[in-house]
Amino acid sequence: MMRLICSVWLAISIHSLSHCQQPQAGGTTSQMSSQAADAEAAAREQMRQQTEQMMARQAAMAKAQGLPVPGNPAAVPNGTNQQPFPNPTPAAQAQLQEILLAWEHISKGTKTLECKFDRWHYDMFAAPPGTHATKADGVIRYAAPDKGKFKVENLAFYNGMVAGNPTYKIQPGQFGEHWVCDGERLIEFDYAKEECHVQTLPPTMRGQHIFNSPLPFVFNLDANRIQQRYWVRQVAAPINGIIAIEAWPKTQADRSQYKMVKISLDSSTYLPVALEMYAPNFHSKTNPKWDVYEFSDMKRNAITHGFSNFVGKFLDKPPKDWKVIQENFMDDAPPQQAAGAAEGALR
Repeated sequence: MMRLICSVWLAISIHSLSHCQQPQAGGTTSQMSSQAADAEAAAREQMRQQTEQMMARQAAMAKAQGLPVPGNPAAVPNGTNQQPFPNPTPAAQAQLQEILLAWEHISKGTKTLECKFDRWHYDMFAAPPGTHATKADGVIRYAAPDKGKFKVENLAFYNGMVAGNPTYKIQPGQFGEHWVCDGERLIEFDYAKEECHVQTLPPTMRGQHIFNSPLPFVFNLDANRIQQRYWVRQVAAPINGIIAIEAWPKTQADRSQYKMVKISLDSSTYLPVALEMYAPNFHSKTNPKWDVYEFSDMKRNAITHGFSNFVGKFLDKPPKDWKVIQENFMDDAPPQQAAGAAEGALR
């Protein structure tokens, strides 16, 4: 089910970029062999047909659900400080409030959470349209109210097409993100430089929920706070059994992290199953970059050997020979992959 959700979100994203024909990494089409050019053309046509089919299905489901189709971030100017969609009807707003309050209720009852994730990073300057530029997988762990871990364990980069199929390769010296919050400090690991950046949280922020993180809205949710900081609406879900939510940042601080986020919730558990996140300066021609996350093996309040033992398993410490850099706390989220910074280059 989750893979289908991601496929539909991807089709919608490709549709919004359909007029952006960028050369793939390694040369222009004129520099490719005729066979490679034909293979890419065939792949583009197949993607176009799949996109049209999925967009038609999305429109039909939107009509059946009585909800708007998802927004197109390419159509919204970067840095806009206006609501990017029409005001919802009173009935739609009331339904959204019910969803947010139910989601908040589940979040407040979450003492521990752990899951695996897959992440596809799309960058049409680094790979052909419809093909992810990197593929990563990793783990997320959370202990209420203020302890968390996000770690990319494997990261592979697009390495060209072979027989019409994309290939991927792990590149030496390139690492994914890894950060830990122990309630008192935010620790970011830079494996390329063998450094740790440590920010000590001010006393006023300790014991508070983790709201800023590489994945917004995954660790916890406050219905009032999310609506203070984001324009939020429910949109048509790609498949049955899913609640789809869009969040567009209201403040410049949040817009510096991402332009828009789509969250897919399991309608029976209100736990996230997929997330799509657009780069803060996303543009269909100049910066076509976004991420699609898929969550699996989700375990909520499932610890069997005590809370302290669970917390101790994921509060990582740097190797003794690493350089530790103490920094002043900065009230922003850890780096976003979709922002376009090189993976593994934390700060």
